[in-house]
Amino acid sequence: QVQVAESGGGLVQAGGSLKLSCAASGNIFNIHAMDWYRQAPGKERELVARITSGGATNYEDSVKGRFTISRDNAKNTVYLQMVSLKPEDTAVYLCNVDATWQSSIGGYRGSYWGQGTQVTVSS
Repeated sequence: QVQVAESGGGLVQAGGSLKLSCAASGNIFNIHAMDWYRQAPGKERELVARITSGGATNYEDSVKGRFTISRDNAKNTVYLQMVSLKPEDTAVYLCNVDATWQSSIGGYRGSYWGQGTQVTVSS
């Protein structure tokens, strides 16, 4: 089993910065990818950034040049550094972890979600 917990959200003014953290815990065998999604009220959930086990990164077009995803493998943690925030970035930010965990029977690969952290950018 894998637990996922996000932190770092808050209220900032337009142009401000925030750094989000997502920590995975449990009897993890391997993490294949870690993703940041966001969902604003009345809108579809969208993938914001992804980092793979090989370190490759991908970003949604609207955040390119402003958001940076990184990881700390020793801590099973992924970060999202956000700068030049805009009101349209306001959303609940959710972390998803693609991981294999070790049970008493064998390995199991699944997709695990955190509860989300609120980011609000005022104009």
